[in-house]
Amino acid sequence: MVDYRQRTLREEIGCTGIGLHSGEMIRINIKPASCNTGIRFVRTDMPSQPAIDACFSNVSDTTLATSIGVNGCRVSTVEHLMAAFYGLGIDNAVVEIDGPEVPIMDGSSAPFVFLVKSAGIREQKDPKRFIVIKKSFKVDDGNRSISVYPSRELKISYIIDFQHPLLRNQEFELHFSGGDFVREISKARTFGFLKDVQALKANGLARGGSLDNAVVIDDFRIINEDGLRFKDEFVRHKVLDFIGDLSLVQSPVIGHFVVKKSGHFLNQQMLTSLMQSKRHWKECTFVSQEDCSRNRVRIPAFGLSEPALA
Repeated sequence: MVDYRQRTLREEIGCTGIGLHSGEMIRINIKPASCNTGIRFVRTDMPSQPAIDACFSNVSDTTLATSIGVNGCRVSTVEHLMAAFYGLGIDNAVVEIDGPEVPIMDGSSAPFVFLVKSAGIREQKDPKRFIVIKKSFKVDDGNRSISVYPSRELKISYIIDFQHPLLRNQEFELHFSGGDFVREISKARTFGFLKDVQALKANGLARGGSLDNAVVIDDFRIINEDGLRFKDEFVRHKVLDFIGDLSLVQSPVIGHFVVKKSGHFLNQQMLTSLMQSKRHWKECTFVSQEDCSRNRVRIPAFGLSEPALA
């Protein structure tokens, strides 16, 4: 099944978890939303319950995580939940949240994928809007870079290279489809170095961080008793973060991203520059397989939905 149409959840669903940096217990409720709503966060713990649209122009901070904010209202660490929405093709949802950051859960997107699938996915009547890359584009920051090239499909090639024996030259390439995202990327957990975790905690950050929600590495080894979920879990998690940040374009992108040693700051810089440079991309909708053939593109497969229209 090709995924031309917008999607939302079939019913409301929620969970409670700890905030990575605040250490607070935070509740989120994810609700279905009408066509063209996008993903919207609502801070239910604040007076007048302000809303923030999850888009790149509302990114307020990229230190340690991606935060969005409007008029002093902020929600941080949105990238793992946003990656789950993107990977499952969810275009429209309202996320009610009673604290300043999305719960870290197990440090991956897998719990959010489980939530959305448990609620069910409903196809809607309006077509998705796709951003199709027309011309090559690149941003650099020292030895870090992100390039994007015209491509028939969404593809992400990612390289990391940390000064650590376990993190030298890891590469991963994702040909984007819902099944591949769920199977290959969604379970990869966030990671950190023991010395950095200790410094963060001393500065009042990472209060909710533990071996239950991150892979922690000392100078030579992985501290977690159960080890890794994938031998290259680190680069897979970087792909997950990149997808979460890419989702803030608010449309699926069809192009080939080649990413070298990037993080949230450069991801955001790339999105802002790319979206301002309209000669590098075009917006498209498709209503049939023939449409795709004419435009020489393959729409990402976002996993199963229930066929009912709404």
